[in-house]
Amino acid sequence: MVIRINRAPVLTLWATVVAERFGHDRAAALTFGKAVAGYAAYAKARSLGIVEDSRESPGDRRKRDKAKPETVDVMGKRIPVASTADGVRALDTEGNPIRPAAVEKYLASKFRDGLKDVQAAMVALAKSVPPAELAKCAFGLYEIFRPEIPAGVKGWGAAGELDVERIKSARLGRRAVP
Repeated sequence: MVIRINRAPVLTLWATVVAERFGHDRAAALTFGKAVAGYAAYAKARSLGIVEDSRESPGDRRKRDKAKPETVDVMGKRIPVASTADGVRALDTEGNPIRPAAVEKYLASKFRDGLKDVQAAMVALAKSVPPAELAKCAFGLYEIFRPEIPAGVKGWGAAGELDVERIKSARLGRRAVP
């Protein structure tokens, strides 16, 4: 099965699966996945010059650091989180808890009928790697199976082909079978 899709929902789903592998409940994991993809997109946009790097003044940085929220490490990213009545949730760039239902809807709309197959392949991959190793290599595994898109600004937001077989065959230390 091959799906034409942008990289952001693929990273969102993979980070969700990885967070669940480390024992986070589905709702929290969905918000973590969305945050990981959001931070990755922002970093890429900055590197391409699509958005400007916002520099904080030293005073603003001190204020922010004093009010620093707790964080959770997901795929090498420190995700700011807050405890809510419904559980731990990642925070968006405005400091508001991300809604798990919105992330579920986003993933369903992007993957359509392929969501269950892609998620099953990702879960199998995550379970095939010991947790200590997965903590170190989760992003590298994503790089093996993520959709191929053109480099640079030309590829920003472009869809590529996500092959479920590449996910199933992804392993550490080698490229997936094309």
